[in-house]
Amino acid sequence: MKGQKGFTLIELLVVIAIIGILSSVVLASLNSARAKGSDAAVKSGLANMRAQAELFYDGNGQSYANLCDSTQFAAMLAQATSTGGSGACFADANGWSASAGLKGQGGYWCVGNSGASKAVTTQVTATSSCQ
Repeated sequence: MKGQKGFTLIELLVVIAIIGILSSVVLASLNSARAKGSDAAVKSGLANMRAQAELFYDGNGQSYANLCDSTQFAAMLAQATSTGGSGACFADANGWSASAGLKGQGGYWCVGNSGASKAVTTQVTATSSCQ
């Protein structure tokens, strides 16, 4: 019996515990990477909305009025918010702002006609903008 080779129960349990700890670290970093990727998609979508808004402005007699109601702009906002959560848009004849929720950072990402593109704590409304 002295010549038997193999692992003891304690050795096997230690190896299983180490594997469990390493896998939990990998999964935690993977979730963080997913949230960052989702936030990047929201920011990219809102940046694309800025170009669409300028095309709307040129084709609408130098006015942003009814921008948020346009089919293309509404679809772009829906696409941007599909990964981040809720979104909001405000536009009048002189300007516009749009925001969408962020997963990783929390809060909202806001863009507008002033060129602003930044994180904010609340969604845009008729009385607030990204400026």
